[in-house]
Amino acid sequence: MIRIIQFGIGPIGAAIASLARKKQNAEIVGAIDIDPDKVGKDLARAIGLEEDWGVVVSDRAEEVLAQKADVVIHSTSSYLKDVVNQIIACVEAGSNVVSTCEELAYPFRKSPELTARIDEVAKARGVTVLGTGVNPGFVMDKLVLTIAAVCQRVDSVRVTRVVDASKRRLPLQKKVGAGLSVQEFQEEVNAGRIKHHGLPESAALIGHGLGIPLDEIMETIEPVVAEEHVTTEYLEVKQGQVAGVKQICRGMFGAEEKIHLDLRMYVGAKEPADTISIKGTPDVHLTIPGGTHGDLATAAVVVNSIPLVHRAASGLLTVMDIPIKYFGAF
Repeated sequence: MIRIIQFGIGPIGAAIASLARKKQNAEIVGAIDIDPDKVGKDLARAIGLEEDWGVVVSDRAEEVLAQKADVVIHSTSSYLKDVVNQIIACVEAGSNVVSTCEELAYPFRKSPELTARIDEVAKARGVTVLGTGVNPGFVMDKLVLTIAAVCQRVDSVRVTRVVDASKRRLPLQKKVGAGLSVQEFQEEVNAGRIKHHGLPESAALIGHGLGIPLDEIMETIEPVVAEEHVTTEYLEVKQGQVAGVKQICRGMFGAEEKIHLDLRMYVGAKEPADTISIKGTPDVHLTIPGGTHGDLATAAVVVNSIPLVHRAASGLLTVMDIPIKYFGAF
């Protein structure tokens, strides 16, 4: 039986806990969150279920972590600097960690000092830390590395992910700026409040995994303006307002673009899809019509990583190091 603590029970954490609960050889033994509306409640009630699991949500992380779980599922923030102490606390308690922190998917380039600290402590405690998810963690990096296995040579990579944000949770629709004016969107971008986190990490991961040297990784963020009125379950977007975001990340070697990641997340996207094109010997092209559902897939990738992380080598790993697979039960 794999003992699990859920650290963070926002929408993604809730989906992860719900899925983990269904695995035959998994037991959720603790839950951590600072939301006063969730603290003191049974975890099942806190995530909106009409049942009790016998696990009370606590804001006292140290006390919960003292239960010595095998794996802590960590889902609190996108920024490594904001969660590094949380991750270290989990590791020092002797637990493996699977985190949805986007910057942890490949932190070696952007945060080498924090990376070294996590890796050192994890190895000293004999546990594993993994940053994963669907994007980063799979669609725009791990999947690229997987299909590149049929190539004798890889010259360049292009990935396009088009997501209909109207099918996703409210926090994501807000994160991409749906319903704002173009000016408001730009102000939010300048303030760092609107963007999808993880594209530079995906580019760096691809470069490392394929042995493509990168001198520079550049990222741009632009609004996608609605051409017609769109109504979602949570909000309305009028014609001329911002429907979402278009982010492009480019991995450069000299003046040559080696990696091109194009992410478009906006409400009302007509033809959502995930498309990977590898130029090399041979060329490889893959399209997933409709795309990969981010919320469902994130929970799946995280939960399916649990048994692998539980028996992986110690230290800070990436999805390159673990052969992520589907587990019907574990």
